Amino acid sequence: MNQEDYATEEAYEAGPAAEDDSEATRRDAGEAESSRASRGWWDRNADEYQSEHGAFLGDDRFVWGPEGLDEAEAALLGPTASLKGKDVLEIGAGAAQCSRWLAAQGARPVALDLSHRQLQHALRIGGSDVPAARLVEADAGRLPFRDGSFDLACSAYGAVPFVADPVNVMREVRRVLRPGGRWVFSVTHPVRWAFPDEPGPEGLSVSASYFDRTPYVEQDEDGSAVYVEHHRTLGDRVRDVVAGGFRLLDLVEPEWPAWNSQEWGGWSPLRGNLIPGTAIFVCERD
Repeated sequence: MNQEDYATEEAYEAGPAAEDDSEATRRDAGEAESSRASRGWWDRNADEYQSEHGAFLGDDRFVWGPEGLDEAEAALLGPTASLKGKDVLEIGAGAAQCSRWLAAQGARPVALDLSHRQLQHALRIGGSDVPAARLVEADAGRLPFRDGSFDLACSAYGAVPFVADPVNVMREVRRVLRPGGRWVFSVTHPVRWAFPDEPGPEGLSVSASYFDRTPYVEQDEDGSAVYVEHHRTLGDRVRDVVAGGFRLLDLVEPEWPAWNSQEWGGWSPLRGNLIPGTAIFVCERD
């Protein structure tokens, strides 16, 4: 890994202005357009995202999704004690909250994100000249690491839902993992794509075909994508994992816990008690 791959700390100042009004549609979006849209969206919205969700995510907590499933309890990466001394890659790390938790367990995490602004928040929260995790600004489809660099890889709602070619990401993750390495990632549960993205009763009626894989795109007045999310059915996700060279060990669908009363976009206690909101894939490299 080259030194230039690491994000450098800059003076923390007001972030970029929020994007203008955009039009929501369903249309094709390729790899380059999806990557460009994701980088721009997260750079523009990182401040608001961290302000709105930072308290729930914590500074050094590993949460798999809006339900609040905590890695400290779930141990999807393996027993907590086994993390000590492991090289771990977090993809789509945001402000590196998960990586900071991993470091506290004795792991050696690398937090990778496409968004420079998200990594600035990681530096702000870290508040140290020696960050708990190394920070890398890069695309998940082109990981800047040597083959077999890591023991484990993880992603909590990072990268996978936003890429046009998820198999390429799987293959890249497999490449940088050592034999037997575990890869665990969470995404919006595919069933949710058939329902409106609303937390209330209006979000409980099917409004679209579960089998329509057309990406969800928000675009500006010139038709350029400013946000892209790609739908894959549950079967598609399993096939992507296998095509990427992994063995699927488990598929976790967290139930909504009684203690969690918050709404997060279309996630809510009402919906969470009736339909799954998150799917977590636990995979292993042969």
